[in-house]
Amino acid sequence: MISIRLTLALWIAISIILYGCSSQRREAIPTLNWYVAGEPSGAFSMAAKRCSEDSGQAYKIEQVPLPADADQQREQLVRRLAAGDNSIDIIGMDVIWTAEFAQAGWILPWTGETAEQAKAGRLDAPLQSAIYQNQLWAAPFTTNIQLLWYRTDRVTTAPATWDEMILVAESLGKTGTIQAQGERYEGLTAFFISLLASNGGSVLDVSGKHISLAQQPTLQTLSTMARFANSSAADRALATAREDQARLAFESGHSSFMVNYPFVWPSAQRNAPEIAKHIGWARWPAAIEGKPSRFVIGGLNLGVSAYTPYPQLAFHAAACLTVARHQRMAAELGGLLPTVAALYDEPEIRTTYPFADVLRSSLNDAVQRPQTPLYNDISLAISRTLHPMRDIEPQKDFIRLRRAIERALNSEGLL
Repeated sequence: MISIRLTLALWIAISIILYGCSSQRREAIPTLNWYVAGEPSGAFSMAAKRCSEDSGQAYKIEQVPLPADADQQREQLVRRLAAGDNSIDIIGMDVIWTAEFAQAGWILPWTGETAEQAKAGRLDAPLQSAIYQNQLWAAPFTTNIQLLWYRTDRVTTAPATWDEMILVAESLGKTGTIQAQGERYEGLTAFFISLLASNGGSVLDVSGKHISLAQQPTLQTLSTMARFANSSAADRALATAREDQARLAFESGHSSFMVNYPFVWPSAQRNAPEIAKHIGWARWPAAIEGKPSRFVIGGLNLGVSAYTPYPQLAFHAAACLTVARHQRMAAELGGLLPTVAALYDEPEIRTTYPFADVLRSSLNDAVQRPQTPLYNDISLAISRTLHPMRDIEPQKDFIRLRRAIERALNSEGLL
């Protein structure tokens, strides 16, 4: 601890020399601004307070709240970073931003001791979400993945595949509704990419520069989406449903299945305890019988802004924020899944998440969304082409989808 404090003190002295005579920010105790989405449980603010205290007055971390919506978060950050805003030190980054922010030069690469600390003990899928072109660009902090949630008082065994789930739901009549995300936004893109990966396909090739979309898995994916959306098992509001609308509809008691993230578990216990007694869980449904499903990974990584006046301090602070004890706190208080593998074996985590083993197996098979600086355009191309799901015509939309993604890859715009 003494050597760490001496090292940090040295960096403070260097920062004062370098920036003391300039117009940039300068504080007796440097304030590191952490731009991140608001976290209502207080887990993030407590982690910031602990790291500030443990730094021995080397720095103070101050949260700057971003909107809850990921698209709005990105918009604010892109505008500031493109302008070289030096008020940003640490960035709470959605896992889909890594390639874009790195390619644009908005974040700094992680190297040396802090990079090793950021990698240590992490699950592979969250770690890969922070890597672009074989370089680590962020520290994995929290992760996320969808499961299948179902009513155990109506269904004795979780359906293994989408085809099976649709058939079972249809047989249940009015209570057999499947809640899913069908609005024209990132959730619809995640649905498509996950089902495509489960069918053995991918949007781009391994280089991330060229389109893949092999015909057979893509047509099968589009067929399943169309079948579901036009089934009596689909909610009438599917075309406008996001994660929270699906949660609320499931908590109302009129649905038997839901694909959604683990935040629905504590929500049901709090808001619909009678229904929570009858909630079971399983992996997201497979596309091919006998083959495991693959859902896209979500979560939050911490990057260091290329424009921070205090880069070394920011790396130390970001590494501190993402240590196991802070991930444990975020999991227990905020329902945010940890990226440290060993935490899934801890009794406290297994009490909070009785489905911890299902989460871990799902994360082990998770798929990355296309790791390209053009991902935002690709996502828009997918969601715009496939919305609403009920209007999907597999053969026709297979061609339309390829054309839309090719245009996105060529930066030709979407309109």
